[in-house]
Amino acid sequence: MSHSLRVIFAGTPEFAAAALAAIHSGGFPVPLVLTRADQPAGRGMKMQASPVKRYAQEHGIAVAQPPSLRRAGKYPAEAAAAIDQLRATPHDVMVVAAYGLILPQEVLEIPPFGCINIHASLLPRWRGAAPIHRAIEAGDAETGITLMQMDAGLDTGAMISETRTPISDDDTTATLHDRLAQDGAKLIVEALIELERNGKLAATPQPADGVTYAEKIAKHEAALDWRRPAAALARQVRAFDPFPGGVGTLEDGTSIKVWSAAPVDAPGNSAAAGTIMAVSAEGVVVACGEGALRLTQLQKPGGKRLPVREFLAGATLAAGQRFQLPEAK
Repeated sequence: MSHSLRVIFAGTPEFAAAALAAIHSGGFPVPLVLTRADQPAGRGMKMQASPVKRYAQEHGIAVAQPPSLRRAGKYPAEAAAAIDQLRATPHDVMVVAAYGLILPQEVLEIPPFGCINIHASLLPRWRGAAPIHRAIEAGDAETGITLMQMDAGLDTGAMISETRTPISDDDTTATLHDRLAQDGAKLIVEALIELERNGKLAATPQPADGVTYAEKIAKHEAALDWRRPAAALARQVRAFDPFPGGVGTLEDGTSIKVWSAAPVDAPGNSAAAGTIMAVSAEGVVVACGEGALRLTQLQKPGGKRLPVREFLAGATLAAGQRFQLPEAK
């Protein structure tokens, strides 16, 4: 089926590529894609195109990669050229998903139907850069996708539609990301069909209550503070898979990445937080500030993620050893 509504798309990672693929394969003309500059990645740190750029190139869609869209910023000439290109490209609406650049008011006003953002949370909860990670880390029971009419604020625009999904006890950021990417792709196609049919989309202002911010994930957050409850550490491990992982550092300085862990009861436990209580093929049990954590998938520096049974074949861990406690923030 072909459509007449012309969509400029702005996005960068896999989450965005899923939406672009759904829009394009759904028959909407995409005259231009905006995405971030190629980045060095992998062991060889070779320059790699974003997933959105790769999809666009494979399907013959024009791509622009401006370093900025702000005339007053660090790249005024490049921003001006990109804005001129947007104005010169006939289109009806812009769809934005995890683009990574700020869209100033001037850009938001170019598309006749404005800019629609695909955001991976139930707004106004978890505005900002890392909504999937933070929802798992906080122990939220559910999350979802919100389509939003963009304004100049940080994820503050009026809400067009949403879809919800429960967060299960074994969800990681990786699994939840993939589910939400597909939900977002489906939701934006439905919205574009409605926009084409009716010439408008109803939108509701976000409530003032319940606003939280999902700060970008920093590498230093990987350190596991064993003084915290085991349940909170288990959520941290799931939230930080695939990046940056959870990290425990033994007292001899050896770092171990923790990729899978579950809280266990430890009645009568008097071991200090960070002490290894038991080691077996079922898991390495570590005392926490509340309860204990069973580590079931581990990785040593330069190694692979391994089930604990395989990890222990090449590493010595024993009851009584201790993990360092990070400096309290």
